[in-house]
Amino acid sequence: MNDSSPTLPWHVIRQDDNGNRYRVGRYATRAEADKVVAGLEARGHKQLYWVEHLDRRPV
Repeated sequence: MNDSSPTLPWHVIRQDDNGNRYRVGRYATRAEADKVVAGLEARGHKQLYWVEHLDRRPV
């Protein structure tokens, strides 16, 4: 990511039945990510979905 790229710190994560985790998407706001999770859950997917915040502060 370069300095001109928008910051997309909110990630939607999916975990399948075998425990494998995948990033579904990256979003600018928590509300946007929560809306995606709600939409996926409303479609009856059996996988687990949640929102994580990527903290890019230096260690």
